[in-house]
Amino acid sequence: MALQSPASEEAKGPWWEADQEQQERVGNPEPEPEPEPEPVPVPPPEPQPEPQPEPQPLPDPAPLPELEFEPEPEHEHEPTPTVETCGTARSFQPPEGGFGWMVVFAATWCNGSIFGIQNSFGILYSMLLQEEREKNRQVEFQAAWVGALSMGMIFFCSPIVSIFTDRLGCRITATAGAAVAFVGLHTSSFTSSLSLRYFTYGILFGCGCSFAFQPSLVILGHYFQRRLGLANGVVSAGSSIFSISFPLLIKTLGAKIKLAQTFQVLSTFMFILTLLSLTYRPLLPSSQDTPSKRGVRTLCQRFLAQLRKYFNMRVFRQRTYRIWAFGIAAAALGYFVPYVHLMKYVEEEFLEIKQTWVLLVCIGATSGLGRLVSGRISDSIPGLKKIYLQVISFLLLGLMSMMIPLCRGFGGLIVVCLFLGLCDGFFITIMAPIAFELVGPMQASQAIGYLLGMMALPMIAGPPIAGLLRNCFGDYHVAFYFAGVPPIIGAVILFFVPLMHQRMFKKEQRDSSKDKMSPRPPHTRGMSEDADGARGPGALAAAPGPAAGLWSPWARRGRFLPLHGPLSISRPGRGENPGDAPRRAICPCYSDRSQ
Repeated sequence: MALQSPASEEAKGPWWEADQEQQERVGNPEPEPEPEPEPVPVPPPEPQPEPQPEPQPLPDPAPLPELEFEPEPEHEHEPTPTVETCGTARSFQPPEGGFGWMVVFAATWCNGSIFGIQNSFGILYSMLLQEEREKNRQVEFQAAWVGALSMGMIFFCSPIVSIFTDRLGCRITATAGAAVAFVGLHTSSFTSSLSLRYFTYGILFGCGCSFAFQPSLVILGHYFQRRLGLANGVVSAGSSIFSISFPLLIKTLGAKIKLAQTFQVLSTFMFILTLLSLTYRPLLPSSQDTPSKRGVRTLCQRFLAQLRKYFNMRVFRQRTYRIWAFGIAAAALGYFVPYVHLMKYVEEEFLEIKQTWVLLVCIGATSGLGRLVSGRISDSIPGLKKIYLQVISFLLLGLMSMMIPLCRGFGGLIVVCLFLGLCDGFFITIMAPIAFELVGPMQASQAIGYLLGMMALPMIAGPPIAGLLRNCFGDYHVAFYFAGVPPIIGAVILFFVPLMHQRMFKKEQRDSSKDKMSPRPPHTRGMSEDADGARGPGALAAAPGPAAGLWSPWARRGRFLPLHGPLSISRPGRGENPGDAPRRAICPCYSDRSQ
């Protein structure tokens, strides 16, 4: 080791010792003291459960005294009413044949015999004039009321028949109606007074036909669903065969026997209809309640409730329905005139022609053809554009009625009658589809009932007015000119119904676009409204159909529903703004305040 001198050791001094201590501390740092470990908490001792005493057995209970119950009187028990539930109605499956074909035959007999007699009244009218002219030379006006009342009562009683069919069933309603028609037609043979025949043939026979006719259409839905179109086609074709054969039958009977015996022969068809109506055995569960102890008072209350249900005026709040019903009622003023007065006109103008019944056969044949063809054509026409078929039918009907006095040959009359029957078939068939488009399925029954009731009065008044014109002018020329004017006026009125409907729809589209452009509250932004006004991203909206945007204001509370196409749930797609979903549109002529 090296030796140090004493001088050098003195030169170091105290500063050198302090530096040495600092260097030793930096080079050898003192270890930090380790933290003391935290004490582990000791859980408190669990209390020992106290020993439970063993359960003692319960003593035997004392016997209860026997109780005697008095039996309830039998009159207090009431049978449980049979109520048709939604599930029962939906689970019902018609047999699609079997005994249903017997029901189809009965319905065919009903339609054919009723309208075969009604449409052949022109021959009966000529026979009435021959009997009454011995008493009065100017009897055309009075005799025309007999057939006009009978045809008009079929339409006039339609709303009432709907109530009876719903409450009593198809079998009871149809059987009672056929029996009344038989009584009315049979008693017409025992009187020669026009005043009594107004009641027997016009009122009794007409009302009975109305009560027997409507259930024959309702009962088909009990036996057919998949083949319902086929069943209706068979009924329509069968009734056309009756309409073709009845003029020949009545003309042959009139030439061999008198009018009274003719009424008796025709009444046998109503008697057979009474027996066939017993086959209308309902298959759907009954929807009526069992009568309670209140008896007649409860039945009266239920009847009044049904009156309020069916005789409501809600459908008349639709402006387009009002115009459509008024147009058809106006056209009906001249509709039945050729059926009543054509036979007598041919007898006066074409004395050498003996087979005048051929004209009614032509009308019946083309009417059946028109019903089959118009149904297929109307299915291919969307929305309310079906009304244009009625417009064309009424225009041709009016023109053909005016052409009758201009025909100088019997062949020309045959051509005119062929077109008359074709127009009749087109007009009748598409009434129900148009009513569904205007007011919807929930109110279509009331709409059709009111329409038929409105048609009754002008249809009753038309033939007597034509007979009065014949008495005033001495021939039927002016009468047939008059018969052609109302259908043309009705066609002009109906022409504006689709245009007004389209105009209302465009107005609603503009209002809807303005509503979309208007600012919305922040908490509802990006959400749409459903049909009930509730907001949500999946709102109920109407899927537009192929009806060129035609608007159907037939739902309650002014909701916007489609003319074609099912209701759909509008869901925003991927990358789509939920606020783009369709919003609810309010009908201006059918707002919530009108409820």
